[in-house]
Amino acid sequence: MRHLHSSDNLRNILITISYDGKNFHGWQIQKNAITVQEVFQDALNEVVGEFYDLKGCSRTDSGVHAKMYCISVKIAHPIPADRLKNALNSHLPNEVVCLSCQEVSDDFHARYNCKSKQYIYKIWNGENRNPFLNGYALFYRYPLDVKMLNESAQAFVGKHDFTSFCTLDKREKGDFVRDVKMFKVERDGDLVTMTVEADGFLYNMVRIMVGTLLEISQGKIPKDGISQIINKKDRSFAGATAQSCGLYLNKVNY
Repeated sequence: MRHLHSSDNLRNILITISYDGKNFHGWQIQKNAITVQEVFQDALNEVVGEFYDLKGCSRTDSGVHAKMYCISVKIAHPIPADRLKNALNSHLPNEVVCLSCQEVSDDFHARYNCKSKQYIYKIWNGENRNPFLNGYALFYRYPLDVKMLNESAQAFVGKHDFTSFCTLDKREKGDFVRDVKMFKVERDGDLVTMTVEADGFLYNMVRIMVGTLLEISQGKIPKDGISQIINKKDRSFAGATAQSCGLYLNKVNY
């Protein structure tokens, strides 16, 4: 990424944050609910004394977390990028932290320049609830055959029309083709983690993928059934949408 100043004196800053989404209604500003964008915009306003148009890398839902979330914003304020990070952190709530700020080229856009995103989904697969993971992992007490689920999930990999794995609403129009680069299911003790990377994701796509794998585990869907569900292009054939608490935007690649 080139480090340039635009001709009209606005600097384009790429800001990377991390947040605990448990008490937020997602990223995007809403009228009657507290969102990450709102608290971040307020903090930025405190530092630079003006409201600017923020470009977020993704629309995360209510209760979803982000280990890495990227924002691009053009500001006129002369504050150096490294000082901006500390200034933002002094105004952000404890659930949100600014990890880095850097100047980028004028045409850089946090969403449109993204080459791929990686999400993880955490499942606490033990006999008892883990009180320390309440809101941070799905509690699922029934046995999970991680090896079998990992094999089933490989059907997601590749370029497919993921209409069956999307909650249709007014936000989703047009092209439902996404290129899934990898999907893996791993276990570490009672914690099962599903990791998926793609060039982009549809609304609720990861949570529906997870819900479908859980229904494969329950025997409601055959273990080799994912390809058939993809080909149906019909949401009703996939599994239920898994809860938001276990989902994390893990990595954004530019």
